[in-house]
Amino acid sequence: MERLPPLNALRAFVAAASHLSFATAARELHVTPAAISHQIKGLEEHLGLKLFRRLARGLELTRPGQALLPKLREGFDRLGEALDEMRAIEEPGTLAVSVATSFATRWLAPRLHRFVSAYPELDVRINASTRLIDPKKDEFAPGDAVAGSPVEDADIVVRFGTGDYPGFRVDKLLAVAVTPMCSPRLVEGTHPLRTAADLRHHVLIHDNVTYDDGRQLWDAWFEAAGMPQADTSHGLRFSHAMLALEAAADGMGVTIGMPVLAQSDLASGRLVAPLDLSLPLKFGYHIVSGEDTAKRADVVAFRNWLLAEAARDPQRKN
Repeated sequence: MERLPPLNALRAFVAAASHLSFATAARELHVTPAAISHQIKGLEEHLGLKLFRRLARGLELTRPGQALLPKLREGFDRLGEALDEMRAIEEPGTLAVSVATSFATRWLAPRLHRFVSAYPELDVRINASTRLIDPKKDEFAPGDAVAGSPVEDADIVVRFGTGDYPGFRVDKLLAVAVTPMCSPRLVEGTHPLRTAADLRHHVLIHDNVTYDDGRQLWDAWFEAAGMPQADTSHGLRFSHAMLALEAAADGMGVTIGMPVLAQSDLASGRLVAPLDLSLPLKFGYHIVSGEDTAKRADVVAFRNWLLAEAARDPQRKN
């Protein structure tokens, strides 16, 4: 492996290139302009390339300097992020929580203030991730990071899936069902929405959740409604359930989604569930943590709080 230039020289280059001034770079790094000039000269000798043109009016980057600057900036940014993550792992009183994106936005965030109020000494760090949805069994091999490590380096996660995670502490949080939801404007609009057959007059909104057997949710719902031949090929498609719910609330069409993620909109009347048929899913929301981590007092507190919140959930399906 080629020997890398000294880190101080690289930092000096980024500062000088950002300001096109040795003097400004020196003030930023708390050294003298002569030290910056010396570092830059050594870096240029190491690389065998000129990085700056010294002009009467100041500095100008050469083409090699222009090519080097953005990559070095990115490298220093990533180094800083890595150090922040390391400190967060070791920081006492920090609880790292990873949750599925739509669940974080639609269910957890509106409730989290109650946990923070009850445990003000804990620094809760929330990471929203689409990886916390179980993949199909043929999409990964044993040992895959998604399948084999459902906790994803967090202390505790809420995962949407089967709940079958050997070697981990798993608690079922919420069973779920899906049903059509839309803006109340569509229910009494030009084509009133009273029965499943009325859906042919409306735009169908799809998201990234599928039925237990891999079918699209609308296909499974229409079959349960006695309309297996319904055309579900048209409509709007979104990568997240929360985007589909927002589109439905804005009157763009009818989504097939989980009332458990739409509680606030259903309560306020932004969304309604006009049809009686709900389709239960085998997938649900589960609390997952490592067997040892699961015994930590902060993890126990957060798990118990989640279960208590779910128990009071008006949309809970058992």
